[in-house]
Amino acid sequence: SPNGTKVAVSGYSHVSGDVLLDPTIPLYEVNSRINTFFFAYMQNFSLFGRTTNVLVELPYSWGTTKGIVVDTPVERRLSGFNDLGITLAVNLLGAPSMSPSDFQWLRDNPRVILGTSLKVLFPTGQYLTDRVINVGANRWAFKPGLGGLIPLWPKLLLEIQAGVWFFAKDNDYIMGTRKQQPIFSGEIHLVKRFKPGLWVSIEANYFWGGRQEIGGVQLEDLQRNSKIGATVAVPIPRRHSFKFGYSIGTVTAFGSDFNQFLVTYTVLLNKI
Repeated sequence: SPNGTKVAVSGYSHVSGDVLLDPTIPLYEVNSRINTFFFAYMQNFSLFGRTTNVLVELPYSWGTTKGIVVDTPVERRLSGFNDLGITLAVNLLGAPSMSPSDFQWLRDNPRVILGTSLKVLFPTGQYLTDRVINVGANRWAFKPGLGGLIPLWPKLLLEIQAGVWFFAKDNDYIMGTRKQQPIFSGEIHLVKRFKPGLWVSIEANYFWGGRQEIGGVQLEDLQRNSKIGATVAVPIPRRHSFKFGYSIGTVTAFGSDFNQFLVTYTVLLNKI
């Protein structure tokens, strides 16, 4: 996006199936229905002449989760704010800081772009120390990542991303101090553009790792999971747009086998 762009995003997500707000909780045979409303703000600026943006996001979730912990059935109705997330993303190749006219030229003449990002989750969400299931995770999490865009044709783009989550300890977990190994992830998006702001994509991801130790006991919960989905973005005149997405689980070795529907509304806050 052009230098100085300011965008506000709000959205709603509904997920059902084997899913938790914190997917690393050692809960089995999960059946959840979770709703999430979220608000985000993104601002673009120049960093050493490169296109850069910072994204701040805060979700609020409510719903019901059922499952089994150590042969004991549990159920939790929950609601509250999730952990605050902040992401800094910098384009390293192919996208210097741009004026509106430069940006339009790049849209008409797409080229290979390479970028990097760092996402941080702050332990600000609702967390009760006497509960197994919580909205917040009560620990810091960090995800460095790399992403690339490859034009196949002027209006057909391939996006590839890779990253890894690192987790701090949760010393207040009800079952003992919780530690977790990194989770590696990769995803791919095939994007078809029709006109500015109107596009569709199909996507797939895969993530693995995340084995946990709780109270000194190593769990057999290595994740090797994959999902596929599709997204449609529809522009509305005068700086507005809607985006609709749907995804399903395809491969699940531990947890995260669920269906998700997502809708977001985006508004450009300034003239560019």
